[in-house]
Amino acid sequence: MIQLEPTQTVPLALGEDGAIRITGSRVTLDTIVHHFSLGSTAEQIAQKFPSLHLSDIYGVIAYYLSHRQAVEEYLTSRRQEAKDLRRTIQASQDSAGIRQRLLACSPKPPE
Repeated sequence: MIQLEPTQTVPLALGEDGAIRITGSRVTLDTIVHHFSLGSTAEQIAQKFPSLHLSDIYGVIAYYLSHRQAVEEYLTSRRQEAKDLRRTIQASQDSAGIRQRLLACSPKPPE
């Protein structure tokens, strides 16, 4: 008689930076969900990210479909973190004087 494995592990890992990635890769859950939401098939995603195994992509898509609300909450929090980081970076940069500094450094055109 054939024995089937009743459960499978989801190929996702939480990184130190708080991003969930496909185990053994740098590809994020955000990326897979984004491409899937645009209508890409698992095979098309695999073509875009050849370092991923097709079975892992299917596993991530299945996890997303089974846990859509939790994944969407995670994605929403990631988008908010990105907005906050963008604001912090913009606030810490002196953009008012950039034009003047660039003009001062550029060579003057010949007369």
